Amino acid sequence: MGTIWLSGAEWLAVLRIGLGLWWLESWRHKDRKGWFERGTGIAWAADVAGRHRWGVVRTGFRRVVEPRPKLIAYVVVYAELALGLGLVTGFLTPVALVAGLLLNLLYLTLMIHDWAEQGQNAMMALISLVVLFAMGWQVWSLDAAFGLFL
Repeated sequence: MGTIWLSGAEWLAVLRIGLGLWWLESWRHKDRKGWFERGTGIAWAADVAGRHRWGVVRTGFRRVVEPRPKLIAYVVVYAELALGLGLVTGFLTPVALVAGLLLNLLYLTLMIHDWAEQGQNAMMALISLVVLFAMGWQVWSLDAAFGLFL
């Protein structure tokens, strides 16, 4: 495969790092005090899930999230941080890519009617798939340095 400026593996690393930076920005701009102390993030998600036209989303939210809103708030916020750090550094990259893909698909399903968010989640999911199947951790990563997943 011919490329300009960088090798194909290096361009995939750029894509991986860019995706990681996108997750870090998602974590950075969150009002963590609101999420953890006032429950604003989960309250917003509860409102969206409660009005969702798919019963499975309403039921799933009621069974999984409502009984443990504080725990889920911490899981969501720190998952975004962990995904960002894992992808930027290239550490446990396939794990981060699969987890990020699942989180994006969860966000995509929950916010299926909020088109302002859908482009972001769809593009992040697509990038995750491309980097995962092209093994985008072969260069500029801790995985490559440690000989993991090669």
